[in-house]
Amino acid sequence: MVNGYLATSLQEALEIRAREVVTPYGGGTDLMIEPKEDATYLFLGKVPELKKISEDNQYIRIGAAATFTDILESELIPAILKEAVSQIAAPAIRNLGTAGGNICNGSPKGDSTLIFFATDAKLRLVSKNSERIIPIAEFFLGRKKIALKEDELLVEILLSRTGLANYYYKKVGARDALAISRVAFAAVMDIVDGKIAACKTAFGAVSDCFIRRPDIDGMLENKTIEEAKTLREQYLAAYDQAIVPIKGRISAEYRKTVCMNLLRDFLESNGI
Repeated sequence: MVNGYLATSLQEALEIRAREVVTPYGGGTDLMIEPKEDATYLFLGKVPELKKISEDNQYIRIGAAATFTDILESELIPAILKEAVSQIAAPAIRNLGTAGGNICNGSPKGDSTLIFFATDAKLRLVSKNSERIIPIAEFFLGRKKIALKEDELLVEILLSRTGLANYYYKKVGARDALAISRVAFAAVMDIVDGKIAACKTAFGAVSDCFIRRPDIDGMLENKTIEEAKTLREQYLAAYDQAIVPIKGRISAEYRKTVCMNLLRDFLESNGI
């Protein structure tokens, strides 16, 4: 029998988190496949504050317990995230699985998490007595390792409201959907007044963590498309060095080839 708590408010959840050693979860689509008998769980799927999807002047704010179905049905969510979420499992799983769970699972194969990496999303982490907001890249410390303190909860994902319209997303798996990614790639390129205001790329299911290299992508920023063309081979060569796939059922060589092909296709789709 699984032991646990059901929180009905954020305050209640934070108080439980502060005094008990618990494992928080929202949908349990991954966690509850093999629950640990000696663990105590904290169910967050009934906390209204964690279910909200809203916006302010700067961010789209996605509650950590918002389900993938909630995300698909929200008018505030940009197309890049909806496309990725639409390929997550079957409707029954999307009805339960949550954005926060996908992140806190710590897997480099998380479909929605890849989008949050590619868009440099921020995470709002809250405990009973403190609060902090950190870039998602700082939250991932390695495969299944995250920077969540024992008394904290992931409360919101903060996604930029602007610069995400021109996007590229590909998930390469055994099937188009309902499959764990062999390689996944997401990117955005924001072109303003003829110049590349932002270039952001991220690779998933390739290494122990998502690959996001702002230093390399920065090579193309503040350049015109014609200027970016002259840097194309230098840019690709930098990523060729940066992408070091782990070994698995799918060969590292295959993953590397797919990554580079997707990156080239992204550049070509933007005239570079």
